[in-house]
Amino acid sequence: MKNKKKIIVGITGASGAIYADLLLKKMFTLSEQIEKVGIVFSTNAKDIWQEELGENYPKSDLFIEYSDKDFYAPFASGSSKFDAMIICPCSMGTLGRIASGVSDGLITRAADVMLKERRKLILVTRETPLSLIHINNMKLVTEAGGIICPANPSFYSKPTTIDELASTVVNRIIDLIGLENKAFRWQEKA
Repeated sequence: MKNKKKIIVGITGASGAIYADLLLKKMFTLSEQIEKVGIVFSTNAKDIWQEELGENYPKSDLFIEYSDKDFYAPFASGSSKFDAMIICPCSMGTLGRIASGVSDGLITRAADVMLKERRKLILVTRETPLSLIHINNMKLVTEAGGIICPANPSFYSKPTTIDELASTVVNRIIDLIGLENKAFRWQEKA
């Protein structure tokens, strides 16, 4: 396949590791459309992953892990031509730093690069309720070209398991980054 995508996945310490887990597993199944996936965990994201899922994240040659302190990672610069970045789950602290232009780690630096280069940045926020500060930060990121994709699952596909429910969010993310994906479509025959 031509034009395989280069994607960055930032994983923060917000609750919702299931979304990142299912996203990486889905990307693995769509690997014929992906050149590579750079993965960056925030300081406590792996601890939250272990707490919520009790397992390590899926490994693959498709995935290359970078430290959040590694400003020599290719996607710390716009010259690297990564196509999209997903921060999943995205904590409100990470959202705030991105909205303020604070690049204190590789996740926020890569997000800043995606915005300045006018490339796709998707923040899968996972918090409720929202304060006015959160809403204003979402507004700022949206005005800068980012996409806020709250981890709000849908029910019209009649999911019967937690994974199926969380996958309704993951399928939206996959659609947003432009990968071909077979998923439930409202009012469409399979």
